[in-house]
Amino acid sequence: MTSPSPRPRRLFLRICAALSLAAPLLSAPASGEEKFDVVVYGATPAGVCAATAAARSGATTALVEPLAIVGGIMSSGLGFSDSNQTDRRTLGGLFEEIHQRIETYYHEKGVTLPYEVAVKDSRPWTYEPHVAEKVFTDLMRDAGVKVYLKHQLRSAEKSGEHIERIVTDRETFAGKVFIDATYEGDLLPAAKVSSALGRESKERYGESLAGQQYPKPKLTFSPRDDQGRLLPLLTGEQLGPDEGDGKVMTYSWRLCMTADPAQSVPLKKPATYDPARFELARRLYANSKSPQVVGLDLYPLPGGKVDVNNGIGRQLSMGLIGAQWAWCDATPAEREKIWQAHKDYTLELLWFLANDPAVPEKIRSAIAPLGFAKDEFATTGYWPPVLYVREGRRMIGEYVFTQADVLQKITKPDAIAIGSFPIDSHDCQRVALPDGGWLNEGTIFPVHVKGVRYGQPHQIPYRSITPRRSECTNLLVPVGLSCTHVAYSSIRVEPTWITLGHSSGIAAALAAKKGQPVQDLDIAELQQRLREAKQVLDLLPEHLAAVQ
Repeated sequence: MTSPSPRPRRLFLRICAALSLAAPLLSAPASGEEKFDVVVYGATPAGVCAATAAARSGATTALVEPLAIVGGIMSSGLGFSDSNQTDRRTLGGLFEEIHQRIETYYHEKGVTLPYEVAVKDSRPWTYEPHVAEKVFTDLMRDAGVKVYLKHQLRSAEKSGEHIERIVTDRETFAGKVFIDATYEGDLLPAAKVSSALGRESKERYGESLAGQQYPKPKLTFSPRDDQGRLLPLLTGEQLGPDEGDGKVMTYSWRLCMTADPAQSVPLKKPATYDPARFELARRLYANSKSPQVVGLDLYPLPGGKVDVNNGIGRQLSMGLIGAQWAWCDATPAEREKIWQAHKDYTLELLWFLANDPAVPEKIRSAIAPLGFAKDEFATTGYWPPVLYVREGRRMIGEYVFTQADVLQKITKPDAIAIGSFPIDSHDCQRVALPDGGWLNEGTIFPVHVKGVRYGQPHQIPYRSITPRRSECTNLLVPVGLSCTHVAYSSIRVEPTWITLGHSSGIAAALAAKKGQPVQDLDIAELQQRLREAKQVLDLLPEHLAAVQ
């Protein structure tokens, strides 16, 4: 599938300032072509873990990243990364080590966390963004990974079905095995590997949660102004046929803020602020009994900070619905405009919530004291550099993982990870209806296993991170893996991606050492190596009983 062509109205206001976060000390200099056993593109948490695991397995390893930060969204504001909605007993290996390192860091600072990593309950495991970035940096430094920041992918060169090298705007990287660990799946089109973007129809794979979804109530008041024009923040005037589409779930930020005036940079009125942009929000407040119908989700972090997130259950929140559709297929310059549009909207929304008289006083009093944490993202104006890309391209590989694999067909002979986050999608579009009302469409609210906080645990197969043999024989894809939109809505959280990244790094090192296509690895040998690295591959009896 391809993403839709229409550009959301009034979004692309100006090109964003260059993302100039200072590089960590381990960043390697540019020097022509570099040669490695394993080359990882994308310094997401999965990419960091893939590179660390490959290097620990004896492979010479490079991590190549277009931005100037390692750790993706976990280093960029996501201080509460959803493992409380997974069965943590199934998350071993580098996932557990990362959180042990975070716990040790705070212990050495004399900070008592409200959880213990050794206790696998459903309490939130939280951390500050700069702590996550330090842990990811230390992991790779200790493993001997060479890190190349601010290297934008330009192309991939192949010989038949084999990637020989990737070319960035600064350097060339030759490798035996490559890993695409980007949120967007950016190496897939460069390597001419098939991928999907958007939603399948319900009929394509027999998925009840595919296609259009309407769990949120329809709003009956008009989304139009006095001249009959759509108000801002609507994405269109019709839903279109329910046949699958190129729409992905909304993107947003994970802001790091604080109400402590001694530690904050106060919010200022944005130069782009136009009160008319939030008329839909005013009408929501006027037509709803709940003050939470518009707003943000705030999660407490260490250091007196909060992680500010898009509210999946709200009718209007931080997600700039519609602006995300063009992101994956956009050029770097176009992505800068979309990035800036998301920033402008979020700053404007914060100002609106803190100051507009239409906002209930309870909401205003909660938002007004918040400022940006002055010890986070100081080199980028206290703004996180990484946009929260919840969903990008998905490879069409050796095995397409579906809703049935998440909920019913939960065992796999070639398991390399266990997922247990419930299927969970944010809004995809906000549409005016012919009868005069409007609705948000695309949300899938999470469903937990009865009596616990996590979703149905399921094994994820190695075949879902490998391309079709006819397309590429030396690429692994742990983030944009081969699955449907519905299955991705369960897989798409950092705990699962970290586990898949760890396994892909070990697999890549093994394939590089043996000189084999990734599709030809001996699964028993791979699984043995994964278990030696403390990965958890086996479901528990209660996981199996839940689907009987």
